[in-house]
Amino acid sequence: MVEIVFLAPFITGIIAFFIPKAMGRRLLVGTGAVHLFLSLLLWKNRPEAIFNDYFAVTPEGLLSLLVISLLFFLISIYTIAYLKESEIQNENIFTGFMLLFLSTMTMVTLSDHIMVMWIAIEATTLASAPLIYTHRSAASLEATWKYILICSVGIAMALLGSVFITLAMDIGKVDAPLSFSALTLVAKQLDPMWLKAGFVFILVGYGTKMGLAPMHTWLPDAHSEAPSPASALLSGVLLNCAYLGIFKTNKIMHAAGLNDFSGTILIAFGLISILAAATFILKQNEYKRMLAYSSIENMGIIAVGTGIGGIAAYGAMICMIHHSLIKSSLFLSSGNILLGYGDRFIKNTGNMVSRMPKTFVAFFAGFAGISGFPPFGIFIGEMFIIIGAFKTGHYIAAGIFILSLCVIFAGFANQVMKISFNDSDSTKTIGLKEKASLVWPQYILLLTSLVLCFYMPDTLYQTIIDAVTAIGGGLK
Repeated sequence: MVEIVFLAPFITGIIAFFIPKAMGRRLLVGTGAVHLFLSLLLWKNRPEAIFNDYFAVTPEGLLSLLVISLLFFLISIYTIAYLKESEIQNENIFTGFMLLFLSTMTMVTLSDHIMVMWIAIEATTLASAPLIYTHRSAASLEATWKYILICSVGIAMALLGSVFITLAMDIGKVDAPLSFSALTLVAKQLDPMWLKAGFVFILVGYGTKMGLAPMHTWLPDAHSEAPSPASALLSGVLLNCAYLGIFKTNKIMHAAGLNDFSGTILIAFGLISILAAATFILKQNEYKRMLAYSSIENMGIIAVGTGIGGIAAYGAMICMIHHSLIKSSLFLSSGNILLGYGDRFIKNTGNMVSRMPKTFVAFFAGFAGISGFPPFGIFIGEMFIIIGAFKTGHYIAAGIFILSLCVIFAGFANQVMKISFNDSDSTKTIGLKEKASLVWPQYILLLTSLVLCFYMPDTLYQTIIDAVTAIGGGLK
């Protein structure tokens, strides 16, 4: 049951390469629906994997899996309408790799073995790279190679970090499976020096894929060049997969009593990422690159909350869920803007409130949500992180955190206002009929974020608590 959740999209992804594109589109949506159904069954029953030395159903994995499945299903519906409006060569390749991308991301969420996790995260790179190169331009080729090279170097460092953890086992004379679950149970017996070294290399390695600064340089180019449905998956889901590798390793660090060491490094990288986003977002002239830097900011926020621990770790998990929902919505809306204006530059857009009113509502609501306005969940998560920072004495970090968020909001708001209300004579539209399937997936994503702020099912709340408890988090 567990393994079929990632095997099903792998099989349909292979099939998609060899069937007519009309059937491929239906296969994309059908697989998304089946995957969502299987994920809900997995959430309800929580069975044991057949290969339980390599795969396991964990709270943090379940959270990411459910987000992945819901997002992919809605994005696949949007993708059908998007493909009809845009010109994409070799559509079979695009739909096939979308499904393979879903398969590899699902495998990440269910991986428990350290090396299987590494293989799965590396597989997400291979499955998503062709999506970035979809338009076959010089810029997309450059972005694809940058993505592959930088992320592969990062993944190599994560592999070295995994080897260091095996050395921590050998020196500590620990006989246990090389899985996150088993190592968490025997963490106090592991050699602390090699465990620290392993965590640093894994953080830098997977942090490259997560988009943490200064290893983030691939992200703005890749998100800008990829078609909007792919960008929504890259930002809303892929970054979470890399975070899972860091989170699971941090569980071992906490169990070993080394959470102060890992927490300090996470806070440092998180603040650097937020500061980098604040620096670059002010001068962005492309709306998709602006959204990409917002993703770097949010990954930094999640890292800071995870590093602080306590109530801040709960806030980080809330931010992770709501960032995926809202940012995916924003990237889908950016696809409509590109279709409507035929240009990625902010200066060549404007007056979206009149020209594309349905997209305007989704885009502006997404901007409010991702900026941390109440009642959206990002506001709640950031509030918990700030409270946690003050409770644990991280006053300087809290100050930098708050100031950077204010700068980012100012830069983001300035550009969104231009897109929404600026009525320049140079602005033109090539025309876009705002079909229901081009806008209602964004509305559902935003509505889901809003609903979760006022009503959270007990099973979801308990799963979040179970996940963050392992790193010393909670609401106490």
